[in-house]
Amino acid sequence: MTNKIVLGVVAAIVLVAVILGVTLVGTYNTLVRLDQDTQAKWGQVQNVYQRRADLVPNLVNTVKGAANFEQQTLTAVTQARAQVGQVTSGAIENIARDPQAFERFQQAQNGLSSALSRLLVVTENYPELKANQNFRDLQAQLEGTENRIAVERMRFNESAQAFNTKRESFPTVLIAGFFGDRFRFKPYFTSQPGAEKAPEVRF
Repeated sequence: MTNKIVLGVVAAIVLVAVILGVTLVGTYNTLVRLDQDTQAKWGQVQNVYQRRADLVPNLVNTVKGAANFEQQTLTAVTQARAQVGQVTSGAIENIARDPQAFERFQQAQNGLSSALSRLLVVTENYPELKANQNFRDLQAQLEGTENRIAVERMRFNESAQAFNTKRESFPTVLIAGFFGDRFRFKPYFTSQPGAEKAPEVRF
C-alpha cells in the first residue's frame, strides 16, 4: 500500500513537471514567433524610411536649381537627413527591443518629416519648380513613400501590440521574466506632438 502511494505521488509530480515543461516550451515558442514577427515588420519600417532618405538628396538638388531658393530651408533638410543617418547607422542593434534607441530613431525621423514639410510649403512660391518634370516625379515618389511609411508603422504597431499583449498576460509574464531582455516590451510609433497624420505633400 505504501509503495502504491509513493508511486502515485511520483506519478503526480512527473505529470505536473511534464505539464509545466510543455507550457514553458509552448509559451517560449509563441514569444519567439511574435518577436520574430515584430522584427520582420521593423525591417519593413526601416526599408521605407531608407527609401525616403534616398530621395532627399535628389529633391534638394532639384530645388537648388530654383532661383533664390531659401538656403536655410535646404540646410535644415540636409541636416535632418544627416541626423537620421547618424541614428540609423550608429550601431543600434535590434532597435525594436531598445526603447531609448527607438525613441532616438523616431525623433530623428520626425525631424526629417518636419524639415521636408517646411521645404514643400516653401516650394509653393516657386512656379518653375512645379513645371519641372524631375520635381514632379520626385513629388510622386515622396508622396507614395510617406503613405507607405504610415502603413508600415501601423503594421509594426499591430505586431508590437500582439507581442506585448501576450507577454503581459499570465502566466507568460512570469516566463518572459526568466529570459531577461530577450523578450522586452516592444515600443510603439506615436504621432509627432500636434500631428494627427503623415506629412502632406503638396505642390
